[in-house]
Amino acid sequence: MKKLAFAAMIGMLSASAFAAQGDILARFRVIDVDPSVSTTSTLSTINTGVKSAVVPELDFTYMITNNIGAELILGTSRHKATSTAFGDLGKVSVLPPTLTLQYHFMPEATFRPYVGAGINYTRFYSNDLKAAGTPLSIDQNSWGGALQLGADVAINKSWFVNVDVKKLWISTDVTHPALGKLGTLDINPWVFGIGIGTKF
Repeated sequence: MKKLAFAAMIGMLSASAFAAQGDILARFRVIDVDPSVSTTSTLSTINTGVKSAVVPELDFTYMITNNIGAELILGTSRHKATSTAFGDLGKVSVLPPTLTLQYHFMPEATFRPYVGAGINYTRFYSNDLKAAGTPLSIDQNSWGGALQLGADVAINKSWFVNVDVKKLWISTDVTHPALGKLGTLDINPWVFGIGIGTKF
């Protein structure tokens, strides 16, 4: 029993190798992009909504110090929009590259939590939104804030499991060719992710 406990302790110590200043962490996650929608004007009247999407995500963190890292988050998702008046409005894709500055609380531990804050730029593309057969146009660019909470859990000296939650602020204006601006659509998703990472 003592030998087993000793072996477990050695395993925990070997798994707790941390990413030091100058290292790059690469993570591959599966994420659930879950919109928290609010609308204005006509979009509110017709009760416009946006469905969630599950997609892959890739991110890279450069460790500025042992505790502070800068993370670039890359991923794209495609979402269905709906309304009570028109039913299915079609789909639109979003590409929101996000940059956060992170603080890693316990970089030498096996369980390494972090928090982050930053900015996202979102590009809307492949828009096929329609109302009663009439194409709707949207603003293609959005800037907003980003908050992040997550943790890396070491498997060994090079690999770790990652869990991550982000809140992004994303919005666009929706326009009808005859009726003009229908309102502002705030998507503001929660992004829940789990994945695996390595350092190099």
